[in-house]
Amino acid sequence: VHNVFSCGTGGDMEKISLKADYAFKELFAHEKVRKQFLSDVLGIPLEQIRSVRMANPFLRKLFHRQKQGILDVLLVLNDDTRIGIEMQVHTQKHWTKRNLYYLGRMYTDELIIGENYSRLHRCISISLLDFKLLPDTEEYHNIYRLRNKEGEELTDLWEVHIIELGKKLHGDRIDNWIRLFNATSQEEVDRIAQQDGRMRDVAEVVRHMGLIRTIRWFYDGYWRAKRDRWAEDEYVRDEGIAIGKAESIIHLLEHTGRGEKLPASLIQKIEEQKDEEILRHWLLSAASAESVEQFMIQESIMENGSK
Repeated sequence: VHNVFSCGTGGDMEKISLKADYAFKELFAHEKVRKQFLSDVLGIPLEQIRSVRMANPFLRKLFHRQKQGILDVLLVLNDDTRIGIEMQVHTQKHWTKRNLYYLGRMYTDELIIGENYSRLHRCISISLLDFKLLPDTEEYHNIYRLRNKEGEELTDLWEVHIIELGKKLHGDRIDNWIRLFNATSQEEVDRIAQQDGRMRDVAEVVRHMGLIRTIRWFYDGYWRAKRDRWAEDEYVRDEGIAIGKAESIIHLLEHTGRGEKLPASLIQKIEEQKDEEILRHWLLSAASAESVEQFMIQESIMENGSK
């Protein structure tokens, strides 16, 4: 988690980074900011947005091994439209698939068994990307809905907004929001507010955030974390591969021909194994095994931990 403000000493200019996770979430904790941002991005007249409440960003898990969905910010409008907002600083593999997964989870999150589908509400995803996702277009704010090849809309229940922060601006209502997130000093934020009255409340919120957090190591820690990112990513990537293979092995064994219940000790043994070669071998064995017992005998897994 990255933090945000550093007030310099000895005349240094205050540095900020609203792309930092903590600062981004705190900014949207203020209702005036939420209303103005949604009005500008979604084109809703400000007076029509009566309320925008914060909701729990942790999407409900329906079963034990389902991937946990965590949004940066989840908002609910007065008409029950649900809006997920995220800031993504680093290029991420399979980002589009991930984004649609989160949108689908957000759409179905409140519906429980036995309830009517009429309870499902419109869901909007707004992603602010600090990398170029769509290199073939100069447009920095792209909006996607469900339409056929003739452009006829099926429904407006799903809507995806992709805002790329690094592209050239050309006079849209959200230009100053992009300038805000790219700003590196309070001076830049104040200049935006002077040129655009709609951003004055936002600039004031940013100023108060800075006055509260006047500890330089927050900012220094942010850049130190960026320098260490590759080493960190390598560890997370390797850890993720092992976890994914372990989950696949358990899933295959749970669906063997006899439908046997897995012993807790076996599940623990598989989940604790981090050697990719052993996990790969177990995965192949689990795919061909006709029973959990056969798998355990083939691999001697409870005795030696590997074949």
